[in-house]
Amino acid sequence: MLYRKNLPNWERGARFAAAVAIIACGFYGFGFSLAGYAVAAAGVLTSLTAIFGFCPACGVIGRKPVAPG
Repeated sequence: MLYRKNLPNWERGARFAAAVAIIACGFYGFGFSLAGYAVAAAGVLTSLTAIFGFCPACGVIGRKPVAPG
């Protein structure tokens, strides 16, 4: 199933930067423990929303898709 993007490009960039920071904080703050891996997994999911341009949570609350172009 293909989803229409509901994130503008500036937000995709911000989400990707935040995802990198979340992953780094997960491993730096908690080390390579279960908690560190859990925080890093949240960062990976955040990066996936940035890469694909679709956020399921934004879709649930009714955020309109971004116009192409």
